[in-house]
Amino acid sequence: ISIEESTSEVISFTTESCEPDRPAVPKLVNRTKNSLILQWKGSNDNGSKIISFLLEWDEGKPGTFKECYFGHLKQYKLTKLSPSTKYSFRLAAKNNLGISEFSETVAFSTTGSVPPAPPPPQLNQAGITTLSLEWGPPTGAVTDELQFTYTLEMEEEGSGHGFKAKYNGEEPSCTLKNLRRSTSYKFRLFAHNSEGKSSPSEEVEYTTYPDKPGPPSKPYTKGKIRAYNVKVAWDPPKDNGGAEISKYVLEISEASNGSTWNVIYDGTLREHVCDHLRPGTSYKLRVYCFGIAGQSQASDILSIHTSAVPPGPCRSPYLANRAKPREISLHWAPPVVNGGAEIIDYVVDMAESDQTECRRVYQGPGLRCTVSNLLPGRTYSFWIKAANKTGFGPYSAKSQISTAPGPPDQCGTPMLTCKTATSVAVSWEVPLCNGAEICDYRLEWGKLEGSMHVIYTGPCLNYEVKGLTPATTYFCRVQAVNMAGIGMFGGTGIVTTPASVPGAMSLPRLLEGKIPLPLASTCLALQWDEPNCHGSEITGYNIEYGERQIVTVDRVTSYTLENLQPDTVYRIRIQAINSLGQSPFSQSIKAKTKPLPPEPPVLECVCFSYQSLKLKWGDGPNRISLSNSIQFNLQMEDKTGRFVTLLNGPCHTYKVQRLSECTTYNFKIQAYNEAGEGPFSDIYTFTTTKSPPAPLKAPKICQLGENLCEVTWEPLPPMKGDSIVYTLQLLSGRGADQVYKGPDTSFCFTNFQTNCEYRFRVCAGRQYQHNGGLQELLGAYSPSTVFSSQKKAIDPPQGEATAENKNKKRCLTDDQFAFILVVAFAIIAVLCAVAIQYFLIK
Repeated sequence: ISIEESTSEVISFTTESCEPDRPAVPKLVNRTKNSLILQWKGSNDNGSKIISFLLEWDEGKPGTFKECYFGHLKQYKLTKLSPSTKYSFRLAAKNNLGISEFSETVAFSTTGSVPPAPPPPQLNQAGITTLSLEWGPPTGAVTDELQFTYTLEMEEEGSGHGFKAKYNGEEPSCTLKNLRRSTSYKFRLFAHNSEGKSSPSEEVEYTTYPDKPGPPSKPYTKGKIRAYNVKVAWDPPKDNGGAEISKYVLEISEASNGSTWNVIYDGTLREHVCDHLRPGTSYKLRVYCFGIAGQSQASDILSIHTSAVPPGPCRSPYLANRAKPREISLHWAPPVVNGGAEIIDYVVDMAESDQTECRRVYQGPGLRCTVSNLLPGRTYSFWIKAANKTGFGPYSAKSQISTAPGPPDQCGTPMLTCKTATSVAVSWEVPLCNGAEICDYRLEWGKLEGSMHVIYTGPCLNYEVKGLTPATTYFCRVQAVNMAGIGMFGGTGIVTTPASVPGAMSLPRLLEGKIPLPLASTCLALQWDEPNCHGSEITGYNIEYGERQIVTVDRVTSYTLENLQPDTVYRIRIQAINSLGQSPFSQSIKAKTKPLPPEPPVLECVCFSYQSLKLKWGDGPNRISLSNSIQFNLQMEDKTGRFVTLLNGPCHTYKVQRLSECTTYNFKIQAYNEAGEGPFSDIYTFTTTKSPPAPLKAPKICQLGENLCEVTWEPLPPMKGDSIVYTLQLLSGRGADQVYKGPDTSFCFTNFQTNCEYRFRVCAGRQYQHNGGLQELLGAYSPSTVFSSQKKAIDPPQGEATAENKNKKRCLTDDQFAFILVVAFAIIAVLCAVAIQYFLIK
């Protein structure tokens, strides 16, 4: 399938005009000491020609603008100005629709004399080989970034060459490079403008910074390297950077720490004793110095190694992991001080807490050992010492460690006693604790022997299990717990609870669509699930509804409550019955019966017409409740005698159209809601009215003589046998006067005044018999026709024809008169527009 796209016709339109766009800033054409000539261009006029420009200035006083020119020219000369003065300007354009926004502000200065001497340059930043200077404009001169250029001259101390130019430009700053370190320089500044060169500024003197010193010599030892100290010295740097050395810094680092350096000396001396060293350790030493310019690089590194000694005491041993009843795993760390040599052996000695005799339990290079064949719950003392190539160090402090107690023995089979159908008492005996007091018992319970869960944990030897299901077999077992662990489960106990009343009912359900609509107003259908019988078969159910009304039914799971009140809310709950009693009632549900089908409303016609009838229902003495759930079925009898539906919905007004005039129609109405359809109403009869005659066209008027004119109009045919009469009215300032009424379609009007204006209109009327009398139904009046009376002209000579002879009958209708007024107004508007364009805009 191909779809052919189409495009609408092109429509042209013109946007409305507005004030001009914002103009560009004025430009400077020429300037002198006392005058400025500005020139500008026009902006976009936005549909209305620019007629003038507004130029404002601040009179050399920033912040306040005043008008200096208003006119149609695009150039203006300002005179009587002050020399060397800055003036700010802004421009706006104006047309017949308003004035535009002002342009951006622009500033221009008048010319002046040679600038005064500028202030001396100021030091912004000094370096080793650079000096950064900055300066301001001459005092009292106009500040303009394009107005001045500057010349900076410099003289080096002791050079004997005098001042030389080092910078020439517009920027008020300069950085001089490649200077000598720690050297003084003199500076002076000149300012230039278009008028010439100023006098020099005062001379100023600035000095470069000295450089950083070079690194000192490599440190060297003085005397023997001992186990805990060494004396080192160094020589000053070859290059001091142009200033004296202020201090030396000595740093030390252990070879094992890599690049971690620590300061051990800070001062002016060139030797130092390094103490608090560790025996048998390698160290690195370096030194650097400070001058006025900062820190030098570090010297070359000196490496030393202190002599070794026997190791220090070991730390006390500790448990490597959790102690066992007959075994302990020990762990220890190397001594803090190894004496400067590698540890090659460890010795572990042990003694029971109540004995003084020690025995060796381990000797070797490792840091861990396991001691076995111990007694549960006993405390033991341990000592350890380490050895390197120079010998053994002292023993560590004593460490006391206890073996763990054992878990309790297996519990016996619990004893079970049924107290009620839903509770059982459980008890058990105390097993052997194995060295640690029993702190808890764990009771497992379940309906399956292989699927039990813990329901009690605590120190008691009995427990009552509640909330059980009657007529059900349960299994249970017990285990003991102490600080050493959990014992084995004992034997499994078995018990069966006795039978009881039925279990709790679940919430009943309401069956919405089971009851047909005619019965839904007085019946409710219920359904529920059968509860647990608890060992005794269910025999029936009690259903409670309304004001504690109870209905007992057999062993079913559904029931219909009958003979209820329509449109009423009921609370319903159910309980089950067996041979041992009644179960608890279920939770209540709310159920509402359907309302009765509604009665038909009163139908009435609120508006009669010859081709339509507007019907309304629901008001009057028999008004029904028009809730959102009620809808209506409106029917009308057709030509065959059958009633057909006009409206089916919630509305309660309807307009029947396309009817015949003066005709009787029969209607009936029915209301319905969710409860069903109500009865139809009695038949209502309504009759349409007669239709009025059609409106006539404007009458025609012809002057027959000096005091005689004829008014004619179009005739209308009779309407269904009813005769037509016509009414002719003469309109004046006082109102409308009837001049004729009858069946004719013309009327001769006499006795009117000459050179006067008359206005006539006509309408048709329909005459018919009603209730034994003659009635008349008038139609709409026609448009009026204007007639101007004139004197009858003298007959012209035979054979001559004039315009009046050719048009003796003159007719002027309202439409013709209105057309003449519109044409005249259009001509006047065009003439006014041409005059405005010519005299005001141009």
